[in-house]
Amino acid sequence: MSGTREQVFPTRMTLGLMKTKLKGANQGYSLLKRKSEALTKRFRDITKRIDDAKQKMGRVMQTAAFSLAEVSYATGENIGYQVQESVSNARFKVKARQENVSGVYLPQFESYIDSDINDFKLTGLGRGGQQVQRAKEIYSKAVETLIELASLQTAFIILDEVIKVTNRRVNAIEHVIIPRTENTIAYINSELDELDREEFYRLKKVQEKKQQETARLDAEMKQAKMARMAEQQQTSAEGDAVAQEAEEDESDARTSAEPGALVEEQEEDVIF
Repeated sequence: MSGTREQVFPTRMTLGLMKTKLKGANQGYSLLKRKSEALTKRFRDITKRIDDAKQKMGRVMQTAAFSLAEVSYATGENIGYQVQESVSNARFKVKARQENVSGVYLPQFESYIDSDINDFKLTGLGRGGQQVQRAKEIYSKAVETLIELASLQTAFIILDEVIKVTNRRVNAIEHVIIPRTENTIAYINSELDELDREEFYRLKKVQEKKQQETARLDAEMKQAKMARMAEQQQTSAEGDAVAQEAEEDESDARTSAEPGALVEEQEEDVIF
């Protein structure tokens, strides 16, 4: 399990970071998947166009070879040397531009003819001029086809490399990053659940200890209260006993005092 997840400390902050990472990985996977599909579609279109351009190139070059043979037969001399001597500036030119395909810049080569330059227009004026002009037009088409084929093959090579890289990234995200992040999230959730259970158990034990302590204090207070009540009862009993003894002493004193009073009364009676 540890080999299929990241080595992180299981906290809620880490869980939030992992969830954000998983969301970004899913978005990146979706974008890269759509990019791969768009590039693959363009790649197949370019492959078909390359096949058509190669077939067209074969036909054009065959026609150009026949036209050159016709020029050589009509002029009867090396016309290529005359063309090279008469041309000083390029009439057929190529310009490049870039095309953006799903974030990939593909070079596009375009050919154009500068109509202001026509250095070898008098070539073949003596004989074979028509064949020379026809050969010039055919070879111009051949060069255009070559430029188109070069542009397609360049785009083919670039797209091939980009598609490989994109597919590797898609596979890495799908089979490595997303599963590892999901395993990490599951691990963090399990650890947090375990921590919550431990915290609940700890709080339960603390509450139980508090209840036991409260019960002990209540029992002690109850015992102290009962002891005070017993002491109060004992004190009141002693007070009652003392009062009873006092009353008995008082009654005894009265009893001892009564005979003397009777004697006095008798004496008074005798005097009168």
